[in-house]
Amino acid sequence: MSVFDGDRRQRRRVLHAGSAQWATPLDGGLMLDDGRLIGFEEVQHLAPCLPSKIICVHTNYRSRYFEMLGDAELPKVPTFFQKPISALNHHGGELILPEGCKFLNYEGELAAIIGRSMRNVRPDQVWQGLAGFSVANDVSLHDLRDADMNSMLRVKGTDGFCPIGPGIVWGQDIRDATLRSYLNGALVQECAIAEMIFGIDYLIADLARHITLEPGDIILTGTPANSRPMADGDVIEVEVTGIGRLRNTVRAVPAPRAELGDQPHDNAAIRQIALGNNERLSAHLTRVELKSQSS
Repeated sequence: MSVFDGDRRQRRRVLHAGSAQWATPLDGGLMLDDGRLIGFEEVQHLAPCLPSKIICVHTNYRSRYFEMLGDAELPKVPTFFQKPISALNHHGGELILPEGCKFLNYEGELAAIIGRSMRNVRPDQVWQGLAGFSVANDVSLHDLRDADMNSMLRVKGTDGFCPIGPGIVWGQDIRDATLRSYLNGALVQECAIAEMIFGIDYLIADLARHITLEPGDIILTGTPANSRPMADGDVIEVEVTGIGRLRNTVRAVPAPRAELGDQPHDNAAIRQIALGNNERLSAHLTRVELKSQSS
């Protein structure tokens, strides 16, 4: 059976009274698997899957590619990177902004969740191997881009930089959906899932040529144009129609205690990525800096 077949269903993993449980949204609340109907305010959401790996594709929306590289020819094949499992976060979780950093960007994304082991599969077999879809935010700290020689380890792998949720949904054809991100209630990203350069079936079949994908693994499928920096106290929400709306809040934290290694940078290359290669967005960065200074 394909992930698109059957009625739309959603499952959420939550913490209730100190116990992790599975629940189903029902009548404006949540029905726990033990039969109790409770309110959303009674639980803390948890990530809706327990991955062995989180794999992300680099630029995969035409709008983002054009924003970064203008009229350059679209890529012939996708490229990937990984986030550590410790980057996993959840609906309602905090996103940390270390002191001395100012390029903490949101990247609204659709997450595909692996449902059964897949290795050496064709694209048409991918849909039968998925558990469903969720909403994610590929949070990025671009101040650290020079530190890891483009590996993205700390840029995108910092603790909590992969919020996902609120739940996992199946029974809906995701290819007809739209992704939107909202910063403090204002729409900042909007793009049809159909505008991906490489479809979900292509991405997963490509990965599975060499890597066994296990149940619970997360595949992040890229962000559209207009990824921009966030400031302390900002609320970022990412929504995929029919899948859900993920909400997280930015919190400023002290700089790391150890004063060693490469430090945060601010240069033209970093600004090109963080600000979308658009100098007119300097006013946006000024807002981020002023908000950081006043906190």
